[in-house]
Amino acid sequence: MSGAHTRGVIFVHSAPRALCPHIEWATGTVLDARVAMEWTAQPAAPGLFRAEYSWGGPVGTGARLASALRGWTHLRYEITEEASPGCDGGRWSHTPELGIFHAQTDVHGNVVVPEDRVRAALEFATEPARMRQEMELALGQAWDDELEPFRYAGAGAPVRWLHRVG
Repeated sequence: MSGAHTRGVIFVHSAPRALCPHIEWATGTVLDARVAMEWTAQPAAPGLFRAEYSWGGPVGTGARLASALRGWTHLRYEITEEASPGCDGGRWSHTPELGIFHAQTDVHGNVVVPEDRVRAALEFATEPARMRQEMELALGQAWDDELEPFRYAGAGAPVRWLHRVG
């Protein structure tokens, strides 16, 4: 589906000030456009900044964005890519402590756990506690737990609503 387009959002949950222009540059390189993000202080981590950026592009752009930002010290981010006809969506979460997590998502944004992952969990889980651990890993629970305070702290951030007319 080389012609399929999608859209998504980059949520930079925390970044040092010095890294902010590099994030914009890396994002712009992937999107082939000039990117200027509106940076605000991150209350959950004094001295760090947060931003959100809505993007549009070919299917697979979310993965390219996640790769461009991966591995930078002190950077916490999430990238979403909406599902499009014939293509699942995705969510990439990154924290300095945990690294990167990727999950497929459906048209509603729910994480989809592939059949092989469920079968592996059933094979390795000999007790309910182990099954819970395997499912939490498949769903990216550790990343959600670590990012939640940063998401919540951004709840008061300015929101720019875009509406498509026509």
